[in-house]
Amino acid sequence: MKKRSTLSIAAIAMAATLGLAGCASDGNAGGDNAEGGEKMDITLAVFNGWDEGIATSWLWKAILEEKGYSVELEFADVAPVFEGLSSGDYDFTTDIWLPGTHKEYLETYGDEIEELGAWNDESKLTIAVNEDAPIDSLEELAANADLFNNRIVGIEPGAGLTGAVENAVIPDYGLEGMEFLTSSTAAMLTELTAATDAGENIVVTLWEPHWAYGAFPIKNLEDPEGALGGTETISSYGSTQFVENSPQAAEWLSNFTMDLDTLYSLENAMFVEYEGSDYAPIVADWIADNQEWVDSLTS
Repeated sequence: MKKRSTLSIAAIAMAATLGLAGCASDGNAGGDNAEGGEKMDITLAVFNGWDEGIATSWLWKAILEEKGYSVELEFADVAPVFEGLSSGDYDFTTDIWLPGTHKEYLETYGDEIEELGAWNDESKLTIAVNEDAPIDSLEELAANADLFNNRIVGIEPGAGLTGAVENAVIPDYGLEGMEFLTSSTAAMLTELTAATDAGENIVVTLWEPHWAYGAFPIKNLEDPEGALGGTETISSYGSTQFVENSPQAAEWLSNFTMDLDTLYSLENAMFVEYEGSDYAPIVADWIADNQEWVDSLTS
């Protein structure tokens, strides 16, 4: 098994705690404007625990600050991010999943926020187990629940993944007899670490892309009923004020694309090879190693 960052798991939990401090300042107010009117102070909303969003947010923070912007990362759960985008308290986020995961939030807030563009179309929700587990499909889980301590370890209660498990996976596969634990992504990763170290079976809710697939010996359970949905896209969304007040930054984000290999390279540098919470120098080193590609994002 590759080296994994237990400290980064703790850092995620700390970020989640700090991220609940409240909304950012009004997206319309304050901030220096560049010549030509571009608003240069930006608040970037990041979903607690969703590492592809954490990675791309730190990446865009570095890119935009190199261009003269001031970027503040604000960590929050899913619902407050959508609320903050709709009110203009947040400028943009990079981690909205469609068509399934965040469907209900888009139905509520879609008319009040702006889609900037999809940057990845290879993503999916998953249920994962240790790779030597004696089952390969969700169809087998109910009959073997005792081998997994009758538990499914989930993430945040308000996550779209959690809703899919509660509303589709559990009823479709007769898993009502299993305890579905929801707390946080950091707590799930802690449970996965402990089970892996102890050589025990475990069932967790996960998603691809996620660095855990390179750090832990795990496999996805087949989903013949399609309860978790199919392949999804990950998109950036902004407030209407952001699109109006920072059109250059919004244009760069609208053209942003990132394949899984590139994303996994960044996540590996931040969350697997590094044990800490100050990601700025890690991202700076990664950018230096991938300078031509990074430069293309704003060319």
